[in-house]
Amino acid sequence: MKRSSGRGSSGRAGPQAVTAPVTSAVTVRQLLHEAGSLLRLQLAAGRAGLDRQIQLSRVQRPGLALTGFTEYLRYGRVQIVGGSEVSYLAKLPAPRRRAILSRLAKADITCFVVTKALAPPPELQAAAEARGVPLLTSPLQSTEFIKQLSSYLDQRLAQRTLLHAVLLDVFGLGVLVVGESGIGKSECALELIDRGHRLVADDVVELMRTADSLVGSSPDLTRNHMEIRGVGVLNIKDLYGVSSIGTPRRVELVVGLERWETGREYDRLGLRDEKFALLGLEVPLIRMPVAPGRNIALLVEVAARNQLLKHRGYDAARRLAEQVDALIEGATPRRGRSASPRPGRRRA
Repeated sequence: MKRSSGRGSSGRAGPQAVTAPVTSAVTVRQLLHEAGSLLRLQLAAGRAGLDRQIQLSRVQRPGLALTGFTEYLRYGRVQIVGGSEVSYLAKLPAPRRRAILSRLAKADITCFVVTKALAPPPELQAAAEARGVPLLTSPLQSTEFIKQLSSYLDQRLAQRTLLHAVLLDVFGLGVLVVGESGIGKSECALELIDRGHRLVADDVVELMRTADSLVGSSPDLTRNHMEIRGVGVLNIKDLYGVSSIGTPRRVELVVGLERWETGREYDRLGLRDEKFALLGLEVPLIRMPVAPGRNIALLVEVAARNQLLKHRGYDAARRLAEQVDALIEGATPRRGRSASPRPGRRRA
């Protein structure tokens, strides 16, 4: 299960992605198969276009396109036809309605969904069938349908990647432990589990970007399992109980394990604000040198506690630095003024 890590541009060992970050697309066929029951979808026309792709989670309502202005219709978005659109079309003369819907179907459309159990206009149905544009129906109200569809597409279309790392729930904080192969990531995680923390994923972590956060989880194949050199593959849930396994967790701290290098300068005060960049987002990074005699699990636990304090607005290192600066500034006499004479003595 272990694989070697790559090296970053600095030459130091770093985490290596198993797959490149990708943004998925969902075909209309997949939408029907995966969310058809939830959204109560039925295919009314356009079966030939079921392989058209949905690329954006935000839906679109035709609006001005129903007047013939189709310039802002965008491929990759689901077009919602609700009560207002159907009512407007019903008031148009049949030739005008047929011309508009024929032009609409010729635009670069992914699919139409008619909500509220409304009957699709026959002209729309005929145009969609002729152009191979899927026309779906749902009995859900437009607002409820859009909410559920957007939620499904947000998850389905999120950027994802796989990373060789370990993800843990430490005091409720998602801690991602990265480092070169064999440095002791799994052993560190095992000791943290023994201290009462939870394993989310070992060896391979699946990371997904949702809005402005990274959420990590375990692939199905390796869920609940951990590999320890010299011991073998362990089922953590069987060994430690269900409380030792965590659910998908937002990544809020990255701990980079590095081999100790003699003569190299390490951050002793904790004033460096380093970041770990992945999928276009940055997460606080702590570089932790590994050497004999250092209890890495304890240090990771303390780092998690310290990060939680920072979330609450307390930064011990910066507060100490500010106090030292204030002390130095107060002890330094201002330029242009002589020191005050000692009591009991007169100036010459």
